[in-house]
Amino acid sequence: MATKIKIGIIGGSGLDNPDILKNSRPKVIENTPFGKPSDDLILGEIEGVECVLLARHGRKHDIMPGNINYRANIWAFKEEGCTHIIAATATGSLQERIKPGDLVILDSFIDRTQGRRQTFYDGEKNHPPGICHLPMEPAFNERTRQLIIETAKQLDIDVHPSGTVVSVEGPRFSSKAESNMFRQWGGHVINMTSVPEVVLAKEAGICYAAVALATDYDCWRDNKDEHVSVADVLATFKKNVTKVTRLITAVVPNIAKENWDETLQELQDVVKSSVML
Repeated sequence: MATKIKIGIIGGSGLDNPDILKNSRPKVIENTPFGKPSDDLILGEIEGVECVLLARHGRKHDIMPGNINYRANIWAFKEEGCTHIIAATATGSLQERIKPGDLVILDSFIDRTQGRRQTFYDGEKNHPPGICHLPMEPAFNERTRQLIIETAKQLDIDVHPSGTVVSVEGPRFSSKAESNMFRQWGGHVINMTSVPEVVLAKEAGICYAAVALATDYDCWRDNKDEHVSVADVLATFKKNVTKVTRLITAVVPNIAKENWDETLQELQDVVKSSVML
């Protein structure tokens, strides 16, 4: 019998509305082995598929990127039996061709965060034993990514089918010199949250993919009147959130139609073979 599919949805700035789920109900997670998640889990369904929604920054948006308990968040999804996670993230564009309002289906990352805990295998009591040297290529689950891309085509939503996200510590935005450096490194978009989220999801054996919405051009362009601001980020996200929501809610049943046993087993085998005891 095929593994039952349950899909976690991580909402970033502007995408944490529980109304996207039918029969939604909160579940309070007081604690995990790694502490308390960002907020209550919202359990519900999309077209009969069980889903779990979590506001990454808390529903009041009062947790800054560096203070998010990423380990507790991903562990909570794991404990709920989620086989997949689809994450939404607001990003700045580092490339002219990726315009504000565009969607990018991420396939790699560059980590510029500082001191965030990126593994469950840290040697502490009641945590998984050993040291996990996890390979991060591919970083995002390719099969899930392709289903998102195919679903976007079905909905006539244009997406960039690949892109490297530069994850910075924040909460400040980049300097112009930094922004140009990230462009030279091959970054396509920039945010503050994809790492360690993507790393921990893979370590947990969960198929993780992310839909990035470009909200601005960061600060690299030679235009004195154009620079990233909180107001502009939120305005662009609000203007395009319906498009992101349509894509995520449409891909959920498409994922559930398929048998994921082999993919999930491969993920678990990668983690198992990466742990040194």
